[in-house]
Amino acid sequence: MVNYFSEDLTSLHQGLVNKDFSVEELTKQTFATIKERDEKVEAFLALNEDKALAKARQLDQDGIDVNNVLAGIPMGIKDNIVTEGLTTTAASKMLANFNPIYNATVMDKLNAQDVITVGKLNMDEFAMGGSTETSAFKQTKNAWDQTKVPGGSSGGSAAAVASGQVVASLGSDTGGSIRQPAAYNGIVGVKLLTGGYHVLV
Repeated sequence: MVNYFSEDLTSLHQGLVNKDFSVEELTKQTFATIKERDEKVEAFLALNEDKALAKARQLDQDGIDVNNVLAGIPMGIKDNIVTEGLTTTAASKMLANFNPIYNATVMDKLNAQDVITVGKLNMDEFAMGGSTETSAFKQTKNAWDQTKVPGGSSGGSAAAVASGQVVASLGSDTGGSIRQPAAYNGIVGVKLLTGGYHVLV
């Protein structure tokens, strides 16, 4: 099983380039890890297994771009980021059946880099909260102590990385919604200068 605690984006990229493992193998192992660990943490709201594996097989066939460190990397996406063909709820029952027919710009950019979207991550409902306790569907736990909150609103994004389910995830931040859960879970939250989206690693 993949150990994301001993890997980073660079080492995973090098492994894919060197064919130490395939994108399909990495993606399958990621889903196996999620299914093993997420019962305790409850970071994911939806998985994208069939489409992710299909994309992984295509990337293995096409080959990994040596200069693209994100190619073939499985990532989780905060559930307020519109993702074509994958239920996007913003952790609200009002959007429980919303299946977008288009992507947010950031998803188009990730897809252009051949990132593997493994699923959607829990959050405070409509990103209004600081603990991920206001989600309509589940309460994500802190990766290190399940009696504590993971912070918010991007608690699912932080907990998924900190529990070793994915090597990186995407969140959003207007007033600390990545920086605070990153700190609560002992990981790094990177704010991009081009907008409110953040990567947790």
